[in-house]
Amino acid sequence: MATKIFVNLPVTDLARARGFFTALGFAFDPRFSDDTAAGMVVSDDTFVMLLTTAKFQEFTPRPVADATRSTEVLVCLTRERREDVDDLVRRAIAAGGALHAPPKDYGFMHQHGFQDLDGHIWEVIHLDPKAASGAPESPPPRAGSKR
Repeated sequence: MATKIFVNLPVTDLARARGFFTALGFAFDPRFSDDTAAGMVVSDDTFVMLLTTAKFQEFTPRPVADATRSTEVLVCLTRERREDVDDLVRRAIAAGGALHAPPKDYGFMHQHGFQDLDGHIWEVIHLDPKAASGAPESPPPRAGSKR
């Protein structure tokens, strides 16, 4: 069985948060959803649990961070194409989110990000497949070949 990851995030208004992420194209698994939680499907093995603050508090003895005042986590999602990165950020802003930082181009990676309605930071990246694999753009010359 593949390891699954569940990222848990506190939200102040579960219905509003669910609507925000629905507007971004995410679906929710009813098995992990009720009036205190919404299990957002990121991939077959990755979920984000949007939890009411009261529900989130049940899982930790520590105070729950206010993501509008401090950063408790950076959630990073990948996209197949560079354009998909910018599109997701545009949709997040249109749905009520805020720009986290201007886009950055690192050559091998295009990065952009937004803050959701509760201030959680979502970075969105596209990795150039060749650069990300560490493979050179063209194969190195073979020994004895003229190039």
